[in-house]
Amino acid sequence: MSGYRLPAGGASSIGRVTAAPDRTDSSAPLRILLYSDDAAVRAQVRAALGDRVHPDLPPLEYVEVATAPVVIAHMDAGEIALAILDGETAPAGGLGIAKQLKDEIDPCPPILVLTGRADDAWLASWSRAEAVVTRPIDPLALAREVVRLLRAANR
Repeated sequence: MSGYRLPAGGASSIGRVTAAPDRTDSSAPLRILLYSDDAAVRAQVRAALGDRVHPDLPPLEYVEVATAPVVIAHMDAGEIALAILDGETAPAGGLGIAKQLKDEIDPCPPILVLTGRADDAWLASWSRAEAVVTRPIDPLALAREVVRLLRAANR
């Protein structure tokens, strides 16, 4: 996923799949997929990260998703720089979806999972997610992990 840059697409969308990314514009926003069936969790993530998580990185654009099939569609389209998946979402939890994405998409964008308990970190390892943040969301911990993942993916 080296040099992966995504086109601007306006405001965040719920369930909209767009064209494949344009990898030539390094100033284009980085698309972050937020998967949770709870709109409050998605809002907490957006509030924690803001429009620009670090001055050295392009701005962020959010794609909010509440169902597993739409997550798969967006990830298959190749437009996502980072996926943040809520492990507490039902009926399809973010940990299981992370495992499926890592098994089926090559190369797969980095994945961060949100878990309900610190003891669930082993599940994140099983899912092959690159990072885990426990809920309630610590904005500094989330931002630190997102910056680390985006930098590593865009080298």
